[in-house]
Amino acid sequence: MPTQAIKIGLSVKEPSVMISASDEAQIIDVKTNKQVCIIHKMLMYEVTPIGDKSMIVRSNYGQCTIYTNDVVLKPLDTNACVYTKGKWYRGILRIQNTDNTLTVINDICMENYIQGVLSSEMPSSWDMEALKAQAIAARTYAVANYGKHCQEGFDLVDTQMDQVYNGIEAETENSNKAVLETEGIIMIYNNKPITAMYSSSAGGQTHSALEAWGNNIPYLQSVPSYDDNVKSAGHGVGMTQHGAKNLAKMGNNAYQILSHFYNNIQFARLNPVYYK
Repeated sequence: MPTQAIKIGLSVKEPSVMISASDEAQIIDVKTNKQVCIIHKMLMYEVTPIGDKSMIVRSNYGQCTIYTNDVVLKPLDTNACVYTKGKWYRGILRIQNTDNTLTVINDICMENYIQGVLSSEMPSSWDMEALKAQAIAARTYAVANYGKHCQEGFDLVDTQMDQVYNGIEAETENSNKAVLETEGIIMIYNNKPITAMYSSSAGGQTHSALEAWGNNIPYLQSVPSYDDNVKSAGHGVGMTQHGAKNLAKMGNNAYQILSHFYNNIQFARLNPVYYK
């Protein structure tokens, strides 16, 4: 199983959060690595902070006080799922009490994260090669932005500020196939992951990074976007999703699509020694 993880901020500075698990799970004190509470299968629990050093975990059947401000919710079955924010997620949840508010982080392996991103960002009914291009772009963006929100304790958020991530409910057979067929593949320039910007459409021509933000990035130049049938939406830098869709329909594969939108890039696979 993949073990390379990424941390996604799901909730920040909340007065309380709801959690659950699809199978029996432990709440573990991060500081001592000891179990402090058991979460029963499919039962909803509310977590509330007490000051900035403790938390209460409460269900309809009782409550327990946890005398720590940093815990993880970890199912006993590694294939089980965790719940918060009205959605189910793979991986584990980390819950931190800071200044009497709660932050919830999904600690998840990269490929499972991309599964939750792909059809949140692109309709899974689109051509497989467009989906594969989006999977590679999303993975590359994630790798290039590790630590972006490190001061808050995570790498990325689950919104358009980074990439939309809706957990398991976003997954489909098609989108998961696209992730699997591109497993570990990213785009690089000068041996570094690129900043793989993408948007919905550009109306016929993408913008260069210089035009958009005043910063010349060699691989983010203006190119035909092949989406002049769609109204421009988004920043228009890098790959456009409607352009990827149209290029796929014209017979281009994912690598040809990406090489069109990102100039002079190469493809690499994340180091399998650490990736699996």
